[in-house]
Amino acid sequence: MILDITKYGHPVLRQKGEHIKSITPEIKKLAADMLETMHANKGVGLAAQQIGRAMQLTVLDVRDAKDRPSWMEVHVERVDVNDYMPLILINPEIKPFGDVVTGGEGCLSFPEMFGEIPRPESSEVTALNEKGKAITFRCGGLLSRAIQHEIDHLNGILFIDRMDKATKEELRPQLDELQTATKAELQKKK
Repeated sequence: MILDITKYGHPVLRQKGEHIKSITPEIKKLAADMLETMHANKGVGLAAQQIGRAMQLTVLDVRDAKDRPSWMEVHVERVDVNDYMPLILINPEIKPFGDVVTGGEGCLSFPEMFGEIPRPESSEVTALNEKGKAITFRCGGLLSRAIQHEIDHLNGILFIDRMDKATKEELRPQLDELQTATKAELQKKK
């Protein structure tokens, strides 16, 4: 089922996600719905906060991003990223490493807004998958950037928080308009 994307201005986007204690059928269904929602919206990642749930769950799929390559290592072996997509990460922990590189990012919670965001080029990730199995891998390129972006969401951090001041000021009119519209929509639902 395709879910509604939570937009900037909704307080859930600033909430740190709750640790998931057990992987229930509800969690598995939510992850499947999040993947469907992400694909329908042509995204490469989606965090639970972006569908209104403050929990430590994110989904990713970088297969369609041919212009922005990714790499992945599992047990110190380089693997084909496509063999591991889509990724469902529950209670993920990340250790970014490597040089900080600036790259373009967008966000489904900020339609049509983009910015150049500095992030370490690689990451080591530990999480549970949808089967409750512990997974650990290293990655780089778009996959690392997307995972860092989504884990920020799980901690209530938004990509606008990592933008330089000039870019954020350039986007200010759009940000204010989106935030006002989101808050008005929330008021209607009360």
